[in-house]
Amino acid sequence: MKLKLIALDIDGTLTNDEKKITADTLSTLLKFQEQGIRVMLASARPVPGLYSAASELRLGDHHGILMAYNGGKVVDATDGQLLSQTHMDLNKTRELLRFLEALPVTVILDDGERFYVEDAHGYKVEYECWNNQMDCTEVDNLADFLDFSPVKLLLSVDPDHILNIQDMIRSHLPDDLCVVRTAPFYLEIIPVSINKGKALLDVCSRLCIDPADTAAFGDSENDIPMLQAAGCGVAMGNAEDAVKAVADKVTLSNNSDGIAHALRELIM
Repeated sequence: MKLKLIALDIDGTLTNDEKKITADTLSTLLKFQEQGIRVMLASARPVPGLYSAASELRLGDHHGILMAYNGGKVVDATDGQLLSQTHMDLNKTRELLRFLEALPVTVILDDGERFYVEDAHGYKVEYECWNNQMDCTEVDNLADFLDFSPVKLLLSVDPDHILNIQDMIRSHLPDDLCVVRTAPFYLEIIPVSINKGKALLDVCSRLCIDPADTAAFGDSENDIPMLQAAGCGVAMGNAEDAVKAVADKVTLSNNSDGIAHALRELIM
């Protein structure tokens, strides 16, 4: 393949378990960009949560792409130009928030600049603020507070019960929304029109890149559409079994420079 674009999930893929980009992975990606190959971060995080990795990878110097919210918002890393964005319906989101009040989940809402929660010390709230470098505002009731159309709803859930909770939510959702697992403790409710695979194909169209000339890396359920859309879908060694099952290739884990290892094999 003539590689032209590399799409990278962040957590569990680009970063190791200490949330750091290892030296070999960093140097490899910098070398590929210097050869004119574009790099796109493809994450469930809000856009601010991508800035640190984008800076470290110098995406702004190489016309990289930031795909946030599982593809719900895509921006140019060089000039911040908004390339695409999708929102949830405001009224449906309010109804959904009221339904979620009865479930054992912590809802984390954001407007792209800060998080809104009902309990600032709820499960994974402080972690999410730290991980995305975003502040948090506590409100009495999210459904009453909401006056904007979000891109997604993030739910932190006990990993032992996440599959049952996911099924309960799925059975309640309208046809235009879906619920996906993005981590062992996270569920995300997003429009069905959003996924990383669709966003990758849209970016390829904008950049006049054949999807066959792309490689995508991921580890979680929400990465599956992206791995299927790419010319070469690569599952990390630490990926879920369902991700490995659809991948063209399985590489080493995120703690063992799996991205660098696979990229070197691709160009040999």
